[in-house]
Amino acid sequence: MTNDARDARTDRTVRLRAGEAEATVDPVNGCRLTGLRIGGTELLRQGDKYGCFPMVPWCGRIELGQFRNGGERHQMPVNHPPHAIHGTGRDTAWRTVRADDSSAAFTYELADPWPYPGRVTQLVELAPDALTLTMGVEAASDSFPAQAGWHPWFLRNLGTGEDVRLDFTPGWQEERGDDHIPTGRRIDPLPGPWDDCFGMPDGVDVTLTWPGALELKVSSRAEWVVIYDEQEAAVCVEPQSGPPNGLNTLPRLVTPIDPLEISTTWTWRTLA
Repeated sequence: MTNDARDARTDRTVRLRAGEAEATVDPVNGCRLTGLRIGGTELLRQGDKYGCFPMVPWCGRIELGQFRNGGERHQMPVNHPPHAIHGTGRDTAWRTVRADDSSAAFTYELADPWPYPGRVTQLVELAPDALTLTMGVEAASDSFPAQAGWHPWFLRNLGTGEDVRLDFTPGWQEERGDDHIPTGRRIDPLPGPWDDCFGMPDGVDVTLTWPGALELKVSSRAEWVVIYDEQEAAVCVEPQSGPPNGLNTLPRLVTPIDPLEISTTWTWRTLA
């Protein structure tokens, strides 16, 4: 391990480098990726609430903050009235398990307000032309429904030319009700702007192109992606293991012998 890697491990921020790619992770602030620079150009919106944060143990909204596990009903904090949104991991301090020049692993123990004991692990691996994020959710005893995913805030404009363009071909769109909760109907994809969940049964495959600057592909074996491009400063491409409110409508049980694992890989190439 190099001196730089040791310094990164003892500092609040973990810094990774591979070729001309640089990534920073803040484990104390929800283990979010606070920066991704390619050849000196930052791709992520800056700020304590932005970057790219893990959504765990659920993604998007839970209707009224409530979900059931068998006969038990649980209430999560309503942090986006009238719903609970984006899990508890982004508001939790994670622990750095290991860090070297180009990869790092982090973990935290599930705790109140989440009602079930367990552990979440995130692995960040940087290469000169790719970033891979992997997350696992383990149950310590009782089984529970869970989801995991990521919420990156990509800059709409890199300051070098045109705004980013999105290219993806979903199999369907989850119809969104007035309360922003999916109705349960799958519809033909509608034109943007979006704050919507899409199904991609062959895996998430979304390309972001900043003309004349950079092309970045977000891929995952997960089958759902939320696209949010209603904000002026950034666009979000969020691969996740289930749709919004999925703890209620499409629960994926995590058991002591069957953890939940999800990964996403971002690959890029320069266009200049």
